[in-house]
Parts: sequence; structure tokens; C-alpha cells
Amino acid sequence: MDRNQEVALTQMRKSVEKLGSSTEGYGEKTLMRFLIARSMDPEKAAKMFCQWKKWRAEMVPLGYISDSEVADELAAEKLYLQGLSKSGHPIVIVKVNKHFPSKDQVQFKKFVIHLLDKTIASSFNGREIGNEKLIAILDLQNITYSNVDTRGLITGFQFLQAYYPERLAACYLLHMPQFFVTIWRFVCRFLEKATQEKMRIVTSEEEKEKFIREVGEDALPEEYGGRAKLVLMQDVAVNY
Repeated sequence: MDRNQEVALTQMRKSVEKLGSSTEGYGEKTLMRFLIARSMDPEKAAKMFCQWKKWRAEMVPLGYISDSEVADELAAEKLYLQGLSKSGHPIVIVKVNKHFPSKDQVQFKKFVIHLLDKTIASSFNGREIGNEKLIAILDLQNITYSNVDTRGLITGFQFLQAYYPERLAACYLLHMPQFFVTIWRFVCRFLEKATQEKMRIVTSEEEKEKFIREVGEDALPEEYGGRAKLVLMQDVAVNY
């Protein structure tokens, strides 16, 4: 860590205290995510950190969302957790053709937290470093208009941006149908520049080869050009 980062961290800790909160129990790598997300501005990073702590206390009082709290969403069997990519990032696959917009927005928000927390937790064994990032794969094959959940997509990305800063390594969109292009353009209006830069729309053979190369054949399921089997998220045990 360079001198500028050390100074910014010290200033951020002081700013958090001024806001009536504390960074006790949170390591440098966790705090750095907030600083990076706010262009190394200690005051803005402190504000974001305090908002995150308040949000976690309200939405995730136990520190995690249990399977039973999101049973309906998990029953659709649309989420798969595939181990680590070539670069060491946990991989979550969403089969969008198994998803339908939720009538219960509170449960859906808990579901987003559950999938993000569990994906991140799958990359460590009970000892979080603080700078873990995930790879998301959105498989849009065979989707119809009934699967389209613009609100859900926006909610997911807004949660990532506001409460999981610097947690996304990359998001790959596979098999995007023509009718979804307009929807995706609308969703992108809600994405910060840093998030947009992590989006990868895979269409050409060259892009498919690059996708397989970047993620790694050992973790990718066979249907995506890899050697692994699909593993349902609820079949994976993690230590939070």
C-alpha cells in the first residue's frame, strides 16, 4: 500500500468517526473498496461506508440471509455456483429463462443479498480478506418476455454499486436475443461508468473463446465450453 492510500485510509477512518460510526473490525482491504469506489475521496468513502453499515444492520441483522428466507426464489433452480475462475474469482451463473419477476419485492431484495453474499463467501473458507470479487454470468438463452425483469436487474446492479463496491470483477451476458437489446440499453442508464466497463456481451466466436479463456475451462460447465458440471447454489455449503 502506498503512502497516498495510507493517508486516505486514515482520513476515512476519522471521517467515519465524525459521522458517529466506527471502522473497528474492518480491515484495510474492505475500507479500500469504498475508497476506490469513491475515487479515493475519504469523506465520500466514509459516507458510503456508514450507509452500507446501516443498510446491512437493517437488511441482514444475522449477517447472512438463510436459504429458508428465500426458498421460493431458490426453488426455481436458476442459480449455479461454479467454484473459482482462472483468476480466483467465484462464479455465479443465472439462467434467466427460469426467472420470473417477483411479486414480493422484499423477498427479492433478500434473494439478491443471498446470492451476492453466498457467491463472495464461496471464495474463502470462513476468513474474508475483504477485496474478493465475483464473476457473474447471465445466460439469456431461450428467454421470453415473461422472463424479463427490468426492475429486478436494476435492483441487482444498484445493490452491487451501493452496497458491494468493487465486488464485481466482470459480468458476462450470453445468448442475448434481439428483443433484449433495447431493455439492456435502458438498464445501462442506471449503471455507473465503472460498472458498465465490467459488462461483457458475448456474441461472436472470438468473444466466446475469450470468455472461456478468461473464466477457465475447469470451472465453466460443459454447455459453456468448459469441463465442469452445473452446481445448484443451494447445494453449495459456505462459511460466512
